[in-house]
Amino acid sequence: MKLGAFDYCVKTDEEERIVGAVLRAVRMQEMRRDNQELSSRLLSGVLRQPEAFGSIVTGDRGMLALFSYLEAVAASPQPLLITGESGVGKELFARAAHTLSGCRGKLVTVNVAGLDDTVFADTLFGHLRGAFTGAEQARRGMVEEAAEGTLFLDEIGDLGIPSQVKLLRLLQEGEYFPLGADLPKRLKARIIVATHRDLAAREDSGAFRRDLYYRLRTHRIEIPPLRERPGDIPLLLEHFLAEAARALGKKKPSVPRELARFLAGYSFPGNVRELRGMVYDALSLHRDGLLALDAFVKSVRQTPAAPSTAAAPSRNPFAGFPELPTFAEAAGFLVMEAMDRAGHNQTLAARLLGISQPALNKRLKQMREERG
Repeated sequence: MKLGAFDYCVKTDEEERIVGAVLRAVRMQEMRRDNQELSSRLLSGVLRQPEAFGSIVTGDRGMLALFSYLEAVAASPQPLLITGESGVGKELFARAAHTLSGCRGKLVTVNVAGLDDTVFADTLFGHLRGAFTGAEQARRGMVEEAAEGTLFLDEIGDLGIPSQVKLLRLLQEGEYFPLGADLPKRLKARIIVATHRDLAAREDSGAFRRDLYYRLRTHRIEIPPLRERPGDIPLLLEHFLAEAARALGKKKPSVPRELARFLAGYSFPGNVRELRGMVYDALSLHRDGLLALDAFVKSVRQTPAAPSTAAAPSRNPFAGFPELPTFAEAAGFLVMEAMDRAGHNQTLAARLLGISQPALNKRLKQMREERG
């Protein structure tokens, strides 16, 4: 042991104990190699394969750091966990990881949300002929389809406990049983999982197995929401406008300067996917000249507010106030909020409020006079 042996077995012929010791040693060596590779890549700060991230439009420093991390761990056989809100681009990161891994096989994507235990097992592991009523012929599972490649399991946080047990065995033992089979098959694919849920909170509540949680987070990437990287909004606007123009057969229009500033003040609960939808909607209504702001303003105004933890049945925002504001005070609050959201652009703020720009200007002037 002093000379570097990982473990030792004393006069045993127990195959399970010997194989288990060897597997633990192999995994420890893999983790050491991954850590060395990670340290080397992060210290250099230079991407060796930037083309793998060509589909991810960003200039954000935090996102570029994630690129370096992903490049360092992409070749690791350990599972990769990708977290982040809906719409941030988790599948794009999974595709980049697959490209960087050098795997010869294909990327197979499975959304496991809503799958019960039987369907989950059949989807991933397949079945033999006669395994159940209606199984007239054998079917390969997605694990086998992804052999020598990558299996990407999306929305992993929605899995039920019985399915989590099967996934844990697949990761720990590297083997699985097709439905109706007596002999196991070996896992020959890299596993990447993703979720928009808080797995730590689900593990605390008992909805997610602790052993699976720690097994999955060997390598982890958390993609920041769009509201935390407003500098990417102008880049994404240009990218989606060019994409939408090609798809709709239109000429790419010019963008008003205030649009990016207006969108930077919006929370984007749907993230990049929501921005893409906004652009396609605006361009579908566009005729010629400068791109109109109306479609974007309408989308922002129609976005439902995040639910409050103490939400009352009434939609009246003043329902919980101990003292009601006056009409003048309520109008002042609305004006200030609209100006903040519009980046102090009066034209945009007036559209958010549904009034004319001269009427808003008059109200602002009156508020300044009242403050003295």
